[in-house]
Amino acid sequence: MTTQTEPARPAPVPDEVSAPYFEGARDGKLMLMRCLACGAWRFPARDRCDRCWSTETEWAQASGEGTLFSFVLMHQVYHPAFAREVPYNVAVVELAEGIRLTTNIVDCPNEAIHIGMPVQAVFEPVSDTVALPKFRPARG
Repeated sequence: MTTQTEPARPAPVPDEVSAPYFEGARDGKLMLMRCLACGAWRFPARDRCDRCWSTETEWAQASGEGTLFSFVLMHQVYHPAFAREVPYNVAVVELAEGIRLTTNIVDCPNEAIHIGMPVQAVFEPVSDTVALPKFRPARG
């Protein structure tokens, strides 16, 4: 008798540049790069500010608050690890800081998801070292 195990979900592998983002997520904080010269937020991390071209940056905690900018419902199984999740949503959230993240909406039936809904970050562990930001409808 053979026992089939479910395939593992793919997980990001943090590198030197992305480590602060993933360390923050693991600790329940949404960490983003911010320009020290002009204050612009940026994601993904990169050497220069695309607003003022400065190389002076810091990693800072974002609010985790945002608005659902766009979403799709996936009905096709593109990776076997997500087969039990179909249909699942893939969403773009615009954070209060102006950054857009690709993510998923959780704690909300797909039928209730709508453009413009206020959302709040939550963090889903995907391995011992990595957590991913997901978003749920904002409460209150």
